[in-house]
Amino acid sequence: MPSLRIRLSVEPDEYLPYYRGTIKWVVAVAEDGRRVRFPASALRAHLRPDGIHGRFELRFDADSRFIALHRVQGRGA
Repeated sequence: MPSLRIRLSVEPDEYLPYYRGTIKWVVAVAEDGRRVRFPASALRAHLRPDGIHGRFELRFDADSRFIALHRVQGRGA
């Protein structure tokens, strides 16, 4: 299964538009320099009181469709 690694840093107040559905997509730059887009709803499982911070693995299928977002290291990684 193809995957990319990304780093995210979203403060709690910045997350509100994602939670409300105002922002539907997250655009990030992968560690290899590629720009990626995935559904903002994928962030919900990773929200903590201090926001969303850390290194994540973005998994997608052979047609480049989003499958899952998994934390690979904690904050500051």
